[in-house]
Amino acid sequence: MRASARRTRTGTFATVLVALHACGGAPPEAGAPPPPASPSTAELEALYRARVDSAQSRFTEADADFMTKMIGHHAQALEMAALAPARAASPEIRSLAARITTAQEAEIRLMRQWLEDRRLPSPGRAAVPAGAPATGAHADVEHTAGSPGMLTPEQMRALGTAVGGDFDRLFLSSMIAHHEGAVTMVERLFATPAAAQDASMFRIASGIQVDQRSEIARMESMLEAPADAGRSR
Repeated sequence: MRASARRTRTGTFATVLVALHACGGAPPEAGAPPPPASPSTAELEALYRARVDSAQSRFTEADADFMTKMIGHHAQALEMAALAPARAASPEIRSLAARITTAQEAEIRLMRQWLEDRRLPSPGRAAVPAGAPATGAHADVEHTAGSPGMLTPEQMRALGTAVGGDFDRLFLSSMIAHHEGAVTMVERLFATPAAAQDASMFRIASGIQVDQRSEIARMESMLEAPADAGRSR
């Protein structure tokens, strides 16, 4: 029993010595220079902050303009999607609108954070709350009239008065055009010299492009389906 305890203590001591040696904690040999001092936690935090600040400073006017305008672009899509629960005939349309709401609210939060991290103004700071239930809840976000795919006030009113199958068809055709506009905005950004070099900027923009193209294909398929296909399932 004592022999077993000695073996256990010996093994433990050897493990500690190995760990100390790996961490530079073993006593120095006679005459050897002292090991260099490790940076303090405060020094490491300062280095990290400096690198983050440096990375966040690498953006162009085109990057900031894209983020600001895309927030407004997404805000209108959320207003469109908010109409679906009360007006759509097809459960597929209501499900699509819910997915668009979830995805674009998340992207708006990412874009706001990107702007705020760079001390840039974020449009309509109180706008686009998660799960906003009603049309007009995002009215304080500038809708950047003239951005590709944006619906005019007249088109929004037409969508807001349509019901049933008429709403479904108008919603799909309007949202397809709206998504195509967002894809165009990303393509213009990527074609701008020196733009989208920031890693987080590239991830957000490319993610928007991929998601919107996928949804365009899905909506085109839904639009081509028989009018009663969604109700018969």
